[in-house]
Amino acid sequence: MAFSRVSFFMAVVSLIFSIVFPAVQAQTLAPAPAPTSDGTSIDQGIAYVLMLVALVLTYLIHPLDASSSYNFF
Repeated sequence: MAFSRVSFFMAVVSLIFSIVFPAVQAQTLAPAPAPTSDGTSIDQGIAYVLMLVALVLTYLIHPLDASSSYNFF
């Protein structure tokens, strides 16, 4: 009975050491580079805003246009 307790304790201790010791010898993580803002994302944001403005203006102007009668000839 005492032998099984000792062997179980040794198994648990060896498992803990096998998990902890490789982590102690691990290399440190390299620092992440500073975030940079590239011009394409800014251009895309400006394009989306301009398209939204064009859409709003189209819906505001279109009811005035549709109510008048068109005489092409």
